Amino acid sequence: MEALRQRLAVKPEDLRRRVDPAVLPFRTTAEVAPVQTTIGQPRAAEAIAFALEVGVRGFHLYAAGPPGTGRESTVLAAVHSFAATRPTPPDWVYVHNFAEPDRPRSFSMSAGHARRLATAMASFLEAVQREIPRAFESEDYARRQEQSLAEVNTRRATAIADLRAFAQERDFALEMTPTGIGKIPLQGGQPMAQEVFGQLPPERKAELERRGAEVQSEVGAFVRQMQQIEKEAQERVSALEREVALYAVGPLIAELREEYREQPDVLTFIEQIEKNLPGHLHDFLPATETRQAEHADGPAAMRGLQRQERLARYEVNVLIDNSDVDGAPVVVERNPTYFNLTGRQDYRAVLGAMVTDFRQIKPGALHRANGGFLVVHALDVMRNPIAWEGLERALVSGEVRIDNPGEQAAPTARPRPEPIPLDLKVILIGPSAVYDILHQADVDFPELFGVKAEFAPDMEWSEANLASYSAFLSRLVQDRELRHFDRSAVARIVEHGARLRDHQRKLTARFLDVARLAVESSHWAGEAGHDVVLAEDVDAAIAKQERRRNLVEERSRDVILDGTIMIDTEGAQVGQVNGLAVLGIGDHSFGRPTRVTARVSVGLGTVQSIEREIEKSGPIHSKGFLTLTGYLQAQYAQHWPLSLGATITFEQSYGGIDGDSASTTELYALLSALSDLPLHQGIAVTGAVNQHGEVQAVGGVTRKIEGFFDVCSERGLTGEQGVLVPTSNVKNLMLRDDVVEAVSAGRFHVWAVSHIDEGIELLTERSAGEPAADGTFPEGTVHRLVQDRLREYAEQVREFGNVRPGAALAGASSPADRAPG
Repeated sequence: MEALRQRLAVKPEDLRRRVDPAVLPFRTTAEVAPVQTTIGQPRAAEAIAFALEVGVRGFHLYAAGPPGTGRESTVLAAVHSFAATRPTPPDWVYVHNFAEPDRPRSFSMSAGHARRLATAMASFLEAVQREIPRAFESEDYARRQEQSLAEVNTRRATAIADLRAFAQERDFALEMTPTGIGKIPLQGGQPMAQEVFGQLPPERKAELERRGAEVQSEVGAFVRQMQQIEKEAQERVSALEREVALYAVGPLIAELREEYREQPDVLTFIEQIEKNLPGHLHDFLPATETRQAEHADGPAAMRGLQRQERLARYEVNVLIDNSDVDGAPVVVERNPTYFNLTGRQDYRAVLGAMVTDFRQIKPGALHRANGGFLVVHALDVMRNPIAWEGLERALVSGEVRIDNPGEQAAPTARPRPEPIPLDLKVILIGPSAVYDILHQADVDFPELFGVKAEFAPDMEWSEANLASYSAFLSRLVQDRELRHFDRSAVARIVEHGARLRDHQRKLTARFLDVARLAVESSHWAGEAGHDVVLAEDVDAAIAKQERRRNLVEERSRDVILDGTIMIDTEGAQVGQVNGLAVLGIGDHSFGRPTRVTARVSVGLGTVQSIEREIEKSGPIHSKGFLTLTGYLQAQYAQHWPLSLGATITFEQSYGGIDGDSASTTELYALLSALSDLPLHQGIAVTGAVNQHGEVQAVGGVTRKIEGFFDVCSERGLTGEQGVLVPTSNVKNLMLRDDVVEAVSAGRFHVWAVSHIDEGIELLTERSAGEPAADGTFPEGTVHRLVQDRLREYAEQVREFGNVRPGAALAGASSPADRAPG
């Protein structure tokens, strides 16, 4: 057995990969040029470059990977660099739509021109308010108005004289009152008293009444004539006012036309103003009246406010101003709600009412990024389902509309701004799992996000990446004003990077973790009075990190050491073995041994996991357990039925379990129970088994070994303790120095096994046995003892009849339980 132990033992130098500081071509990072590009992500960098360069619709980018791998920094660096080479997109404005007031118009202008247009229109409006009142207050306007109305006034006077003469001829006088024209009968040229009229002969009364009717008819014709004359007078005044107004603002409008002669959308807006302005001359009050209205209380103030609201139709709402943008815009939206993405229309209080118009249209991130790039974190936008729908709708339609989703259930009367066409690249940053879910569940997602940039959690441990780590630390020193790192410290950080990935040929690409360690190492170097960071400072930082995080680990170990959780680290027991599990608490994970036991009896081939039966195991554990059962059937049930009942459990485990890393542990416990051979309790086990008995790799082997080592170390290392790991996991070992030292001194061991036979031989110090041609195993071997026990069970079943599945055989079954025959 000693030869087997030595053959399977992992050499101390294979328990941890180290960096010889002497191979690093510098003494401190002060001699290393800071890194300028992303480290260890060539695949992602290629995908990002492709997505940025391809201009075809549907090639938006999803940057996938775990946090801390530089997803956002890499994307932003690439996008900013590429955006600087792209043309600056146009500005966008909203203006009043004179043809459809409830549908504000939008149009684009060259970058920087929108703000100039808004300033020009503000100046125009100010000038119009000054020039129009001045024109109407002039003597020329009064003279032209008098001339325009002279003929009308003459016609009015003539019509009145004719009416009076007509009435006079019929012995009636007319009385002009605010409420109408009254007729009074005359006698001798004087108004006739009512008493006199009453004493007239009937024929005289009838004659007066007939004449009065004629006069009344003429009065009606006169009123109609006056209405026509007044209408003509108003038309003449309006025409004159229009002529005077256009004459007053003509030079101003001509100036605008000249300035924007090559911009059709602006010219259309100016033409609409020119047509609309004469019809609203009442809004252009003299300056003194305006000031009084704006500063007074009561009706005057209200009129002034209403006037300001009406004049606002001539203003310009600059939605997007790219005057300060160099190249294409890059927008990072940290709070991608629906309105923050697609824009909104605000309301304001006017005279106690909430009103809105085109001036209240506010841009969203899609507007600001139009013509450039929008960067959004996928989880942020997915937390707002309406926002995700709005983003997709905009990308699918190629335009962004400013809507209120709540109005779908209860529409309100508010402006509906014209949509703005979109031409931008959207970059989503998020986990790979979110990408997979969207790709499967969202029919539009694959069409829109045609490029995936996958950020790996690790990178190869190579000479080039060692240099990259050194350059990253140099950049970190520069950016965060840290102490420079001695090459011994750099070597230690590289080794820790491999430990974080549990791999001797991989380094972590989560540079957030590396950066934190570097910052803490610099701090402890300062506490120690070191000018540069040394390896011991990195070790101190790692130890301090562990101490801040490992309270749960210590408490878990304490209950093992005081016997509350039963774990043996010496001696031997039948059907009992120490398995190893990894527990994760927040940002800390640790290994913890767990006792696994097996009990066997005669049965009908049922091997039960207690955790599985009570639904405390996950699907991967259940798969591993069924695989174990498959191994038993192939190994021992070729010539007689597998007639056993067995139960296997994790003792004192009260939470859920998952994973197949305990399947070898469960199999060892079961083989021990069947062979009645005790297992060394000083040896803990991890590994998955397949149906051929081969031991397969599992995760977390470094932490598992250290967890069992810590328990053994606290109780006292005997030199017989150790851990069985899969051979394929040796490359994943990055053990602590104290564990490596204990192995080097022979006080602790790590064995690598590739088959279940190797493990059972180490645990029982008994040969596993090779099958003969007839399927039997040599006497005294583990497999022979198991085979004999299972044959004995099969004979008992045959002798005593069937037993209920899972039930132990206590004696001969009753006649009612026996199978016929």
